[in-house]
Amino acid sequence: MARAPRPSFEDRAPSRRVGALAALWPFMRPYLGMMILALGALVLTAGVSLMLPIAVRRVVDHFGVAETQLLDQYFGAALAIVAVLALGTALRYYLVTRLGERVVADIRAAVFDRMIGMSPAVYERLMTGEVLSRITTDTTLILSVIGSSVSVALRNLLMLLGGLVLLLLTSAKLTGLVLLIVPAIVIPIVVLGRRLRRMSRENQDWIAASSGAASESLLAATTVQAFTAEAPTRLRFRDLTEKSFDSARARIGVRAVMTAIVIFLIFSGVVGVLWVGARDVQSGAMTIGSLVQFVIYAVMVAGAVGSLTEVWGEVQRAAGATERLVELLNLADTIQDPPAPVPAPSLATAEVTLDNVTFRYPTRPDRSALSRVSLTIRPGETVALVGPSGGGKTTVIQLIQRFWDPQDGAVRIDGVDLRTMSRDSLRRQIALVPQDPVIFADTARANIRFGRPDATEAEIEAAARAAAAHDFLMALPQGYDTFVGERGVMLSGGQKQRIAIARAILRDAPLLLLDEATSALDAESERAVQQAVEALSRDRTTIIVAHRLATVKRADRIVVLEDGQVVAQGTHDALVAQGGLYARLARLQFTEGLAAE
Repeated sequence: MARAPRPSFEDRAPSRRVGALAALWPFMRPYLGMMILALGALVLTAGVSLMLPIAVRRVVDHFGVAETQLLDQYFGAALAIVAVLALGTALRYYLVTRLGERVVADIRAAVFDRMIGMSPAVYERLMTGEVLSRITTDTTLILSVIGSSVSVALRNLLMLLGGLVLLLLTSAKLTGLVLLIVPAIVIPIVVLGRRLRRMSRENQDWIAASSGAASESLLAATTVQAFTAEAPTRLRFRDLTEKSFDSARARIGVRAVMTAIVIFLIFSGVVGVLWVGARDVQSGAMTIGSLVQFVIYAVMVAGAVGSLTEVWGEVQRAAGATERLVELLNLADTIQDPPAPVPAPSLATAEVTLDNVTFRYPTRPDRSALSRVSLTIRPGETVALVGPSGGGKTTVIQLIQRFWDPQDGAVRIDGVDLRTMSRDSLRRQIALVPQDPVIFADTARANIRFGRPDATEAEIEAAARAAAAHDFLMALPQGYDTFVGERGVMLSGGQKQRIAIARAILRDAPLLLLDEATSALDAESERAVQQAVEALSRDRTTIIVAHRLATVKRADRIVVLEDGQVVAQGTHDALVAQGGLYARLARLQFTEGLAAE
């Protein structure tokens, strides 16, 4: 099947700035206390680390002249410093890691909360697998930054600044020489860092693409196998995976080059400074202890700079990941609740009105799925929508649930425009049995209870009996508590549909929507379910979409849709007598049925 055009990943805008990480602040603000404690532990460990070279200098300078007791004190003080450093580091690790896990869990929840309420229009241009990649891969990058990289960066920044100050106090001359190489280190970081940021975002986009392709193919594994399409499917996934690898390889190469340049410049500078310092020791301008102290601080500063370059790459990747997650959180949805919603009707039955409705799907703007359709379904009436595929039947069902809004006209329940009420309050008044029933990876009981979470065990069983599902459920290994597998893989198509019908019966809503609800049932089950549906429909408004006309003969009214327009309506007998499309469909179906018998 042809796909709608999708924006290529190469065309997507690269990450523009590390400042995108500021979008994480709303998620971090509730844990300000934890952040302050972690920062305190970080400052403590950095300060203690900067004290160690001073102790080393004293030991070196007094090693030959100091008494044994004084040396013992020096080494004892060093052990105390190390103990404080260990405790402070452990505390910092615990607080920062816990903060990262907490914030990422909140981000994942926020993105999922946002996406689960999105209308179908959003998913026409966004693959589910891509969303899952954002929730998993991108949040993992953010976790690495919040839970590790930021802490490491701050610690190394403190070590860098403190080390520079102490270098200056130890030897202003040697410190001046060290600072001469700083611009040479910063320039490649800035130049190559920009390229790394762009390549990191591209890499994550290809990962999302491969994840989306894998999700789509695995969900349709039986179809892929039935059409012997394993080879092209594997080839497509392998191609996307290779592009992801090529993108990652290029990014790794650039980062490796940057690391090599920075490390060479840093340690070349250190060697040069050591050479000058050794000459000063020979001339008596500084002590050996002072040179050792300076060398340790220089190594600390060099290590801090090197670590910052490593962390910078992670921060850039996290900035790109944050931008993509923010895109999802800020995604525009055409279907929105009004600022001051009107309460949805809560009557035992409901009147549904389509008032001169015209609707076109966004991906097919040149063709009207419904064109100037006006239809009123009275409270308690059972109305069947029939007609050829593509006539607009399912579109009516979706408009009534407000998954879409019409471009012209209005859809109303009890005279209230659906756009003036909240979607949640509207949908609480509706029970749906879709053509392709959705079965969750849970027990049969939980799948039925999904229709009304507060239902009792007796109500669940009564709904199952009414849907002709009780007998086959009791025959399962654990009865109602049998795990039915992902998408109900352990059940037949008819069993899935009966569970979906039981779910709708349990919901007990004033408006019942049946979209080909009995299409997967055998004749005996269909008869039983049909009786249950008829009993259920007596005291509520029911709209039935059906291709099999035998299932709607007893409807109060049958509405015939063709090319998005109402072409006829009436009872079964009246429509057959009128001739036209319905009579032709009835003659074909019932004649074929008699011939088959």
